Amino acid sequence: MMTVLAAGLSNTAAAQSDNGGGKPLQISGVYPHLTVFNEGGGYPCKGDGAEGGIGAITPWAGQLWMVTYSPHCPNGSSDKLYSISKDLRLTTHPESVGGTPANRLIHRESNQLITGSYFIDNKGKVRVVPLSTMPGRMTATARHLTDPANSVYFYDMEGMVYEANVHTLAVNKLFHKPVPGWHGKGAYTAQGRFIIANNGEHKVFDIKAADLQTGSAPKNDDEKGVLAEWDGKKWTIVERKQFTDITGPGGIYGSPDDKAPAWSIGWDKRSVILKLLDNGQWYTYRLPKAARTYDHWGGWYTEWPRIREIGNGKMLMDMHGMFYDFPKTFTRANSGGITPIGSHLRYIPDFCEWNGQLVLSTDETTILENPYAGRSQSNLWFGTPEDLKTWGPASGWGGPWMGDSVKAGVPSDPYLASGTGKKVLHLSHGNGSPVVFTIETDGKGTNEWTTYKKITTGKNGYAFFIFPDGFNASWVRIRADKNCVATAFFHYGGQLHQQADPIFASLAGIEENGASGAQLIRPSAGNKNLQVLNIEGGKKRYAEIGETLQNVASVGDSSAQMEKILALERDFEVDDASVIVTDKTGTFRLPKTSARYDQPMAFGWPRGARELESERYMLNAHGTFYEIGRESGFASIRPVSTHKRKIADYCTWRGLLVISGTRGGASPDGHYFDTHGPAGGLWFGAIDDLWKLGKPVGEGGMWKNTAVKANDPSLPFLMTGYDKKSVTLQSDKTVQITLQVNTDLTGWHTYKNIRVPAGQTVRHEFPEGYNAHWIRAVADKDCTATVWMKYE
Repeated sequence: MMTVLAAGLSNTAAAQSDNGGGKPLQISGVYPHLTVFNEGGGYPCKGDGAEGGIGAITPWAGQLWMVTYSPHCPNGSSDKLYSISKDLRLTTHPESVGGTPANRLIHRESNQLITGSYFIDNKGKVRVVPLSTMPGRMTATARHLTDPANSVYFYDMEGMVYEANVHTLAVNKLFHKPVPGWHGKGAYTAQGRFIIANNGEHKVFDIKAADLQTGSAPKNDDEKGVLAEWDGKKWTIVERKQFTDITGPGGIYGSPDDKAPAWSIGWDKRSVILKLLDNGQWYTYRLPKAARTYDHWGGWYTEWPRIREIGNGKMLMDMHGMFYDFPKTFTRANSGGITPIGSHLRYIPDFCEWNGQLVLSTDETTILENPYAGRSQSNLWFGTPEDLKTWGPASGWGGPWMGDSVKAGVPSDPYLASGTGKKVLHLSHGNGSPVVFTIETDGKGTNEWTTYKKITTGKNGYAFFIFPDGFNASWVRIRADKNCVATAFFHYGGQLHQQADPIFASLAGIEENGASGAQLIRPSAGNKNLQVLNIEGGKKRYAEIGETLQNVASVGDSSAQMEKILALERDFEVDDASVIVTDKTGTFRLPKTSARYDQPMAFGWPRGARELESERYMLNAHGTFYEIGRESGFASIRPVSTHKRKIADYCTWRGLLVISGTRGGASPDGHYFDTHGPAGGLWFGAIDDLWKLGKPVGEGGMWKNTAVKANDPSLPFLMTGYDKKSVTLQSDKTVQITLQVNTDLTGWHTYKNIRVPAGQTVRHEFPEGYNAHWIRAVADKDCTATVWMKYE
């Protein structure tokens, strides 16, 4: 029998959680009662419950259907098939077999939704192909090349390709591993070919070329993953790069005809890649990355970027932390219209339009290498496309070349130029003599290119160009006048939140006197509650919070467990100049905000680093939140917001962001909830509310009255993500201080040589729109110097 949860609550509890009118509790687009958990069940899968992502969501038969996944369960897990009614009643279907699914296709001829291993008819009846019959981590389902009315293809992460009859559910395994790469992601049928994509390499899965239909092991560091196609007879590799989704204007229904284009999104070290199949030929376009948390040679940190229709004929693309408006008409002759919307922190496997709203699924709170969380769980977000514009800025970076061998006169791939705010292009080369770079633009996406500007880089091999405010084009590309090894790398800046949103009014400010609510918080391992340990004033008071955000009575005291698991300690160092962070990627400096953060608070040091989304961390350092990737580390850190609050701890639970550190006497306002128990009040919202705390600001020094050795560079100081930037320089001797920038994390270039007279202060304001990831200083003489960055 099916399990049906009416708003996830009993009648009594439901009344307590109403926002009025009998509606279930909703905060920042999240309904806590819709959270899905791994329930256990003794499956022979070590990964069961280690992750709990919602892999695919699809409107069908009057409901929203979704499948969850554990990380590596090709033979099944405790994950479920769910459906949600229009009045937000969550149903768990007894046919559930679990696994690691993220596939979905609506098969037109048989009028069925195919998702995971499930075939669901237009009345909501579920049939299932047992994973013993078709084992695998199903990542895509596509239309059949020769029998589309009766059969479909299934593609799994390890590379297996099956065909299944949509009527009888008979299965035939076609290929075990047709092409190289690993971590299969997308599949789609278009223009007489079955196209698949994977986005990683992993030595555990390396196989001999003889075992493949085509291709081989990677020949260089640039070859990771694959985009490949099969015409029913022969496999062909399109490109040996990391690719994820493949789709077209037919979207989840499949290609409408044999002439419709196909699109695939992927990436390499340079940028996001958009591949276009048009009239039998593949073309390449490039777009910015908003975050580096998705970059990994194994492809592990991309679950599952998509291009998908979201209602009224509009399509949305999500890739590397950036949302884009994506035109359904995108072809070689009409490539205009792709526009960045904004960036996000939420880890989004799928999205769709349902019941008049945009719905995002999430891979959120995980126990995968995350001891702070007791239980994996994820939830949905409901809102509008307009809401996405209120999250992170449409900022990003990337380019067509990164230390590449460039032929004279040969243009680069087109790079997206539309939308966003300020744009700066960094050009560098190793030619040893001046090189002239020509910037060309395609104004409307008609593949008609005109010369926009020529820039000469000298022997030092670096120059930058800031595009004027009135610049307008769909695409930009670069040519060099000489053979050279060159880099062309853009930084785009979007609109930042200038002030903190009133939704954070209950959080205590760092400059305010008086106690603030200091609680350690954690998703429980033994149940679905939030564990809270109040440590304010040296008194320890334990409580648990349920889905109605009220105190749960009669729970055991887990104070000792909480103190052990969530012990507070500072995750960074502070000196007179700045915050200092160190990990396997290096040692770096970050700006400070208030001097009060130099000392512990009344309860001790606040929480520093913590994983909020699967395999992504936030760092709360000196009043600023930063995003850090598990693999990319501090070298690729980006600031999110500067809060200047007394935040004690934070976590994700039931799809909500929870923050402790509220001011005394705070009143309920839709984000502050008095839990009516010993835990005290907490702030609740959503992960992408963090952008609204206020734009990143701060100041700090590469040096502060520091004894400097000639030609010995300072530690790198963070530069990306700040809009108004200046630097002041002082020295006890007359020296030349060189400011060097690292634009793409691969090396340093001279930005400016500044003469600093002894005992005088020199101030330099960076041009509006100029940005790089890191900056550092080098003096030409031994001296005692200060180089002080200020971000306003």
